[in-house]
Order: sequence, then structure tokens, then C-alpha cells
Amino acid sequence: MNHERSPLGAGFLPGLELSRILYEEAVRPVLDSAYPGLRYAAARIGSGSEVLGFDTARSADHEWGPRLNLFLVPDDAARHGAELSRLLAERLPKHVRGWPTHFRHADPEVPIGQMELTDGAVNHRVSVDDLGDWLRAQLGVAAVTGRGPTVRDWLAMPQQRLAEVTGGAVFHDGPGAPGTHGTLGAVRERLAWYPDQVWRHLLACQWQRISQEEALVGRCAEVGDGLGSAVVAGRLVRDLMRLCLLLERTYAPYGKWLGTAFGRLAVADDLRPSLAGVLAATEYPARERHLCDAYEYVAGLQNATGLADPVDPARRPYHSRPFQVLHAERFAGALAATVTDPELRDLPLTGGVDQWADSTDFLGLGGPRRAAVDALARPETRGVSS
Repeated sequence: MNHERSPLGAGFLPGLELSRILYEEAVRPVLDSAYPGLRYAAARIGSGSEVLGFDTARSADHEWGPRLNLFLVPDDAARHGAELSRLLAERLPKHVRGWPTHFRHADPEVPIGQMELTDGAVNHRVSVDDLGDWLRAQLGVAAVTGRGPTVRDWLAMPQQRLAEVTGGAVFHDGPGAPGTHGTLGAVRERLAWYPDQVWRHLLACQWQRISQEEALVGRCAEVGDGLGSAVVAGRLVRDLMRLCLLLERTYAPYGKWLGTAFGRLAVADDLRPSLAGVLAATEYPARERHLCDAYEYVAGLQNATGLADPVDPARRPYHSRPFQVLHAERFAGALAATVTDPELRDLPLTGGVDQWADSTDFLGLGGPRRAAVDALARPETRGVSS
């Protein structure tokens, strides 16, 4: 399929707008007719570049198109879910604004759908779920409202997954009690950002990550390993970008969209030249200079938050070695000193699961994620830091 246009010649339309049209013009009429009074929420959340607002015409080549999430209360999901999905397959229009509602699998071994016109029932992308079950699959937790996620729950939830739950759009939110936020709205509000103590801990851990490698850029260069120096510098650029997202209370997406998300931050225009300079530098002195410029700028941002006592943001030697660094552990320590939650206070400065693991396969496994976080909280690990 031409990525710029649909099989019917329709031009690109942002995915969230396409989902809204699908709901208002196709799905809602079916629900009103076949299930009058049904309590449900309709949204486009979860995986997909459109949920984060990053989709382009290229996105249309797989699992992009007229898609929708329907969430029912548990009893209704069990009673009506399968039949509702079948009914939509029969009654949905074959296309919305020229974009097919039918998804085919070109390769039976690969569960990735591509839009295609059909004369028969529509293999649609309108999911029907109990919200609790869906959250458990997405985040590893189901108890989001009420007392909400625990400290360990927060640390075990990847930021990409949190962005997918809190991003996108909600078109109807009906399961809640009259006069209150619907269930989905309450969930999204609760997950919109970390609790204050968790946020402080994650900031401290991100500064700690930087402290562990900032001197390695110079050490690699000193032994003639220019490639190694550049690789470490690139890692530090990534960590600084993720730190800026934390400071601006924005969940960091996975690698494909990290730069795009960073580019939307208020600080991006000021900081981008230094970060780009680090990556473009072919010699250590320039690489060090740009890195230190970036360190000092982000350190100033940290001080401006008022979350901890201010720390001198100026670059300085790495002990007796001839490398200029920030000594980022000073900022980690200042922030850690403000963490009063007893469960967080005694944890090593490793942070959330995606601060120390970036395997896509691992981060998609809720059980192992939680098991790893629980292991870090065991008594034998407490008080250990890098």
C-alpha cells in the first residue's frame, strides 16, 4: 500500500482523528442500537505511534488505521465482549474517510495487520476489554484508583507503557458513577505523573547514572579509544535527554521516539546545540566541552525546581585526573536527601525498571519486571549504591 494514500486515494489523516471518526460515525451507532444503556468507555490508547502524537504517513504500513479501545465493566465484558466484537465485524463500514477498517495478516506467523479492503466481515481493530484486565496486561497492575499503585508498582512500570495509558484520546467515558470522572478518566488522572516521592527518587537515580560514566569519556580518549569515548558520550546524551523529560514531568518513550519527545520540551531549543555538538565531535576536547555545557545547563534546571538544596552547577576536575566533569552524584545525593518515604529511602539508587534495563522483550514482561524490582528491595541490597 502507498504510505502517502489509502487504497481509495485518501490522504493521510492523524490516527487519533481517524479513531474519533470511527467511534462517532460507526461504533457508537452500533452500540446505541444493539446495546442501549451499555456502560462503556471509548478511547484510543495503548500501543501505536498515533497515541503519542508521533504518527506520519509512514505509520500506515502496519497496525495503524481506524482503531479503537472499548472498555466495559467486568460483568458486561464477560457477557457481551465476544458478541460485540462479532457484531462490529458485521456492521462496521468497510472504510472510514477512505481508510479500510479491515486488517489482514500478510504473514500468518507475524501478528501484524495491514489495512485492506474486503467484501466480507471486517477483521477490525476495535478491542473490547475489561479495563482492569487491560491495565494488568499493559502495566502489570490493575488497582490504579483508590489507594493506587504502590511504590514498587511505580518502579516496575516502564515509562513507555505509562505514556501509552495516559496519552491518546478518550471519546466517551461512561462506566463511572453519575457526576464523577468515568473509570478510565480516573485511571488516567491517577497515572498522569509519578507521586512526588517517587519522582524525587527517579531524578536522584538518573543523576546517579550520569555520575557513573561521565569520567569515562575522557579515560577512553586518553588511551586512544576514540570510538569508545564517543559511545560513552552518546549514552550520556541519552541520559541527559531522559533527565530533561523527567524534569518536565513527561514520560520518556522508547528509543524510536526519544528524540521526538525531547524536541517538544521547553528546554529543547537551548540544549539541542550542546547535545548535537557532543555527537558530532570527532576529538575529545570538543566532546568534553559540549558535554560540560549540557551538564551545567541541566544542573541549572535541576536547581530551579527547588526540589532540593541547590548544588554548584559548574564543571570541575575528576579528582586528580585531567577530565572535566560535573560530579553528578552531588545532585543525586541532594535529591536523595529529600526522599522521606521509608520504602524508597533505603533502596539503592537504581530507580525505575527502564532506568537500568532497555531490552524491549524484557520491558514487555510484567512478571519479570516486578520480580526484578522486588529483588532490589530485599534487605541484602538495601543501602548499596553505585
